[in-house]
Amino acid sequence: MRTLIILNDAPYGGERTYNGLRLALALQKAAPEGSVTIFLMGDAVLAAKAGQHTPEGYYNLERMLDRLVLAKGVVLACGTCMAARALTDGELLAGAQHSTMDALAEATVAADKVLVF
Repeated sequence: MRTLIILNDAPYGGERTYNGLRLALALQKAAPEGSVTIFLMGDAVLAAKAGQHTPEGYYNLERMLDRLVLAKGVVLACGTCMAARALTDGELLAGAQHSTMDALAEATVAADKVLVF
C-alpha cells in the first residue's frame, strides 16, 4: 500500500507533526513492503531542518525523519513554504527533498491512502 501523509503543523509546540511521524514509522513497520511518503508544508517544513537539539527525553523530529528515510520512506518539503521561512535546501536533513505542489499532486494521485495532520 502506498501511503501519503501530509503534515502542516509546526514541529514543536503541538503534537500533530509528531503523531503523523509516529504513524508513518508504525506503518513502515507493519507493512515494510508498502511505501510511505511524507509531504511537509507550512510550518511543518521546519521538521526537516538538520541539526535539531531537543532536551533529553524529548522527541526529536529530525531523528524520526532520519529513521523514515533509512527505511526507504520519502520526505518532501514544500519549496514555497521553505522560502517563506528562509529555510534553504542546504539546511534540510539528508534524504529530505525540496518539492513542489505539482509533486504533491502526483503523490496524491499515486497514493492508496492520503492522511492529513
